[in-house]
Amino acid sequence: MSALLTTALVFPAGLWYLALLVAPLLIVVVFSFGTRATNGGYEPGLVLNNYERLLQPQRIEPFFTSLWMAIAGTIGCLLVGLPLAYFIATRAGQRKGLFILLLVIPFWTSFLIRTYAWLIVLGRENLGGFIGELVGDPDFRILGTPAAVLLGLVYGYLPLMVFPLYVTLERMDRTLVEASKDLGAARWATFRQVTLPIALPGLITGSILVFIPMMGEYVIPSILGYGRTFLMGNALVDAFIQTRNWPFGSAMAVGLILVMLVTITIYVWFVNRGRHGRDVSVL
Repeated sequence: MSALLTTALVFPAGLWYLALLVAPLLIVVVFSFGTRATNGGYEPGLVLNNYERLLQPQRIEPFFTSLWMAIAGTIGCLLVGLPLAYFIATRAGQRKGLFILLLVIPFWTSFLIRTYAWLIVLGRENLGGFIGELVGDPDFRILGTPAAVLLGLVYGYLPLMVFPLYVTLERMDRTLVEASKDLGAARWATFRQVTLPIALPGLITGSILVFIPMMGEYVIPSILGYGRTFLMGNALVDAFIQTRNWPFGSAMAVGLILVMLVTITIYVWFVNRGRHGRDVSVL
């Protein structure tokens, strides 16, 4: 009876999972082996040409650009998010709720509107022009450069890094830090040997949460980068909408999904390795 009840409870979620995740992925995989129809779109077939084209230098460049931008954006989110999460978890006191609210408030506004707002902030009338005057270059600009895209990525996905880190650090046993200090460890040694290992699960989770969407980002490079910083999101839009080459676009999407799977696999490996290390240290 219990097994039947469990099946009845899981069945709606499983059906939802199959309809909205598995089925679309299967469609994309099937399309990736097809050919482009005469007037664009998809024509049934069983070829590997689309995957062979992915290895061409001009085709693989957006992937590497997305990869290094996503890595740089993840590192940027980590450098900003870890101190912020640590401060909220250990130093904010009764103002924790206020700081969390300040992090959540940007999500009340459309992601598109928040990205467009950076056009004003980074424009020549504001920050771009100010920096241009400082360096003595009237033609200096931030918009349309990888720096603008990177700044937009860090700003847009920073909360996804802060929240997992905050949850992990907020549950940290402060007596471990005090014990480390009592034993004569310096602040950096305490952070490296006590705080960082405890925060590692949240750090890895936050890195995965920001890295995956950054790899497929389209809005930020299109608006802040003026389309000059060409990422995988831009390449997918061009393949599906501009050239209407659905099979090749599907092959690019499958390649991107494989990168995500590899990332998640690395994440699971790190988590299991960290848990095993903690168990051994306890023994």
